[in-house]
Amino acid sequence: MELAQIVHDFASGMEVADKRRPQASSSSTAGRLYQPGIGPFREVEAIELTLAELRTLRGGVYAHAGKRRYPGSRNECDLALGELPDWAIEVKMARLRRDNGDYEDTTTKKILSPYADDRSAVTDCRKLASSGLGERRAILVYGFEDPARPIMWLIEAFELIAARTVTLGPRETAPLKGLVHPVFAAGHVWAWEVLDGCRGDGEDQGAAVVGVEHDGKPRWEPYG
Repeated sequence: MELAQIVHDFASGMEVADKRRPQASSSSTAGRLYQPGIGPFREVEAIELTLAELRTLRGGVYAHAGKRRYPGSRNECDLALGELPDWAIEVKMARLRRDNGDYEDTTTKKILSPYADDRSAVTDCRKLASSGLGERRAILVYGFEDPARPIMWLIEAFELIAARTVTLGPRETAPLKGLVHPVFAAGHVWAWEVLDGCRGDGEDQGAAVVGVEHDGKPRWEPYG
C-alpha cells in the first residue's frame, strides 16, 4: 500500500470517528468533558478512534494495525502496518488552539524541536531513519485550520528543518472536512516517507541535539 492511500484512509477514519461525536475528558480536571469531536482528544486516543473505524472500513488492511516496539528498545512506534511491518509510521498532532479557543503553546515545539527529549516530529524522523523498523517508514501529521495562524506555515517549517538530517519523500495530503467541533472544524492529514538519514552541519545520522559545545554549536548524539 502506498503512503497516499494511508493518508487518505487515515483522514477518512478520523472523519467517521468525528461524526460519532465522541467527547474527550480532561486529564487535569476530574469529570470535565470537552465539546464533541475528535479535535480535543489526545494524540494516542485520536489514533485509536481512527484505527477503530479503519478496522471496520478496511479490516483486511488495518486489522492488526497499531503500536509496535522498536528493535532493541522499549520505545514503541505509533502505527505499524503489516506483519514485517510493511510501514512504520510516527504520528504527530498539530493543534494550534485548545477546546476553548485559547492558543496551544506547545504545538510548535512538538513539531519543530530538534531536541530528543521533546519527542517532536523532527526527532521522530531521525528516530525512524535509524531504527531498522519496517520496510518503509513515514512521519504523519494531522492538524486543524486556524485563520489567525496558518497551519501550512508550520508544515512548511517542518519540511525545512527535517530535511537537514533526513531525506523526505513528497508530501502526501488529504483534507479533514465537516468536523463537528467549532474550533477544530477542518484540517488536513499530511505524511512524508522517511527515505534515509543524511548529514548536515556535521551531525550524525539518527542524531538529536542533546547539549551545547563550548563554541556554542549544538552537540549531536545518536539515538540509543
